[in-house]
Amino acid sequence: MQTVPVSFWSLGWRSLWRDWRAGELRLLLLAVTLAVAALTAVAFFADRLQGGLQRDARALIGGDAVIQSDQPAPPAFAERAKALGLQSVQTLSFPTMGRARDEDGGAARLVALKVVAPGYPLRGGLRVADGPDTPEAATRDIPAPGTVWVDAALLSALDLKIGQPLLLGDASLTLAKVIVVESDRGAGFMSFAPRVMINAADLPATALVQPASRIGYRLALAGTEPAVKQYVAWAEAEIKKPGVRGLRLESLEGGRPEMQQTLARAEKFLNLVALLAALLSAVAVAIAARGFAQRHLDDCAMLRVLGLSQGAMARAYAFEFIVVGLAASVLGVMAGFALHYVFVLLLAGLVESALPAASVWPVLLGLGMGLTLMVAFGLPPVLQLAQVPPLRVIRRDVGQLKPATLVVLGLGVAGFAVLLLAASRDLKLGGIAVGGFAAAVAVFALVSWGAVWVLRRSVNEATAPRALVLATRQLSARPAYAVVQISSLAVGLLALVLLVLLRTDLISSWRNATPPDAPNRFVINIQPEQGDPFRQALTAGGIAKFDWFPMIRGRLVSVNDKSVRPEDYASDRAQRLVEREFNLSNTAEKPPHNEVVQGRWTPEEAGGLSVEEGLAKELGLKLGDRLGFDMAGMPVEGKITSLRKVDWGSMRVNFFVIFPVAHLPDVPTTFISAFRVPETDKRFDNGLVRQFPNITNVDMSQTIAQVQRVLGQVIRAVEFLFAFALAAGLVVLLATITATRGEREREFAVLRAVGASSKLLRDVQRIELLGVGVLAGVLASVVAIGVGWALAKYAFEFTWAPSPWVPLAGGLTGGVLALAAGWWGLRSVLRTPVVETLRRAAI
Repeated sequence: MQTVPVSFWSLGWRSLWRDWRAGELRLLLLAVTLAVAALTAVAFFADRLQGGLQRDARALIGGDAVIQSDQPAPPAFAERAKALGLQSVQTLSFPTMGRARDEDGGAARLVALKVVAPGYPLRGGLRVADGPDTPEAATRDIPAPGTVWVDAALLSALDLKIGQPLLLGDASLTLAKVIVVESDRGAGFMSFAPRVMINAADLPATALVQPASRIGYRLALAGTEPAVKQYVAWAEAEIKKPGVRGLRLESLEGGRPEMQQTLARAEKFLNLVALLAALLSAVAVAIAARGFAQRHLDDCAMLRVLGLSQGAMARAYAFEFIVVGLAASVLGVMAGFALHYVFVLLLAGLVESALPAASVWPVLLGLGMGLTLMVAFGLPPVLQLAQVPPLRVIRRDVGQLKPATLVVLGLGVAGFAVLLLAASRDLKLGGIAVGGFAAAVAVFALVSWGAVWVLRRSVNEATAPRALVLATRQLSARPAYAVVQISSLAVGLLALVLLVLLRTDLISSWRNATPPDAPNRFVINIQPEQGDPFRQALTAGGIAKFDWFPMIRGRLVSVNDKSVRPEDYASDRAQRLVEREFNLSNTAEKPPHNEVVQGRWTPEEAGGLSVEEGLAKELGLKLGDRLGFDMAGMPVEGKITSLRKVDWGSMRVNFFVIFPVAHLPDVPTTFISAFRVPETDKRFDNGLVRQFPNITNVDMSQTIAQVQRVLGQVIRAVEFLFAFALAAGLVVLLATITATRGEREREFAVLRAVGASSKLLRDVQRIELLGVGVLAGVLASVVAIGVGWALAKYAFEFTWAPSPWVPLAGGLTGGVLALAAGWWGLRSVLRTPVVETLRRAAI
């Protein structure tokens, strides 16, 4: 037979135009566009955010390099900077109480005091105003001697105005400016307290610095890049020398940890939803492409009869699908770029709106993902059209589609998985999502095959209703196709159930990590002789529930009689932990909000230690290890007898290390208390500070409110992206149900031709869809619980207890969705005339 010399370009364009007008490609286009839009929206946001953090890194830490310490840095650090031609300036930060004069009301408030010297800031800048409601302006100045600059919140809290005095220790300083922006403010426990900034010349007059004061020293440096690199290398070597403790080189990660942690978790949630949308879209593309190929078998057989070569046909269809994939990818990238601005808007306050332009990486990711979806999951069944024999024109039983070979399918899935892992930016998160879905497919296929086998043998055709018998025959006549249908539907429902769990239970667990009734006051520096009067003051103020623990400062100096050095540990956090002093405590009774996960808590166990499990993991500690501490010059040792799980987000008093005894003799001790004060009681704090002027009262109300506000912003962003994944899941359901439309039309036409009523066939269709949907829903819910638990524990790191009703709800939902999708996608099956269907089937 002589082949027809037709260009695959022209054939591909004509096929593309014809199939588009016939609506054959719309489902494919929609599935790919949804996946690319969801992934690139998150990618654009993450890319621009990372660029903004890198751009602002120097401003966030206040210099090109910063040496941070709990004591003044040795003179050699400043001398080395001077020798290299670097600018340097030292700042001091510590918490203290700011007060108004008695004639101005006498109110007191915990403040974050910052002492600055001429030259500050070396990088970044300040924006100040003459009052709370006056225009702001950038400045390179610092407070003049005798004056103080403060946050506007402090003026409101103390009911003071610019020009009035503020009492700090023994000094009285005049309020001069309101701080609007402080680029190197940083974060931590004190970052939420109102800022107070004074000139270094005024520090001696306050008498706030005493030998035992806890002060943070920061030596900021700036200069040329080669000089800074040389200084950093020298400083790192000096810090690692034996005997040098309490010094560390600060980086961007230490400059804004609250933003880093919150945005990191937000990005994980967004990435998870985007990954689910992409996985769903892959299933939708595979199902839709197979349906497309099934409907084009007869056309291709006719083209083969007319002499079109297999190569030309394969290239034409490959060209058509690549063009569709490229168009859908471009649409998805454009939609993702527009949608990422919604994330910036929803996370306003956490991120700056003036972020730098995005790089080309999200565009390449989107194009690569769209084309990979089409090539890996769309082309394999379509390319089989080139192998349709001409004989199919007269024999419809030949030339049926075959399953894709393992090599083709494996290469496609591997490429898609690599792209998903790259898009997730988190191997653990991507691995759980991709690996969980891969394992789920195997479980779904195995269980659905067993269900079809059991169904075929459990339905008694002699006594069962005719509709059930016919539905069972339809499923068991083609068990492989039934397995594919149930598995595909279960994968779609898996993502939908997981999304619902993510939207409800998982996010609620995250939100509830900080309970609404958490303590909003932390009081430290309570002296032992003040214990009874302080607790009596709390009781008199109507506070019956409060935490009360001894607090001891101690530095870890040995593990199993071996001296501890920072260089013994690889991670930066472990090095910082062994350099700093711990807050230790002692109590005979286990704190009720702590859970013992290893070992045993034994009250009054002499020489015993209970260690927080995170600290033990970071430092490589285990039960039975002996730890040595230096407590104000006094050596104290103990053996680890238990490990505790501590919820640091609970806003309760927690400690890394606790001695399980009621008293530790000869150890310098103060006390810490945590309690909740009603927001309407404004006088309690002032009265407490007047009665106990030495205490430090930390008001955490604004901190808790800010944490809840941040969670609300992130949840709204996740909910917005949730709509895309939900749409992708519905596309999968529709594609799965409608994929069998042709076969159903032919089967029902034969049954109608031999006398079956429309009501009977309608019942058959409903029973089949309901059974498949319920089974798929139950399977999807069970697997979703497992995947959700793994994500909560290993990716998001919080506790999650799923409801036992999830499988039941999933089964009912699966049945309803299958019926709804079947009604929408298969409503024409029973309306098509029998003669027309049989004529098309060539029977």
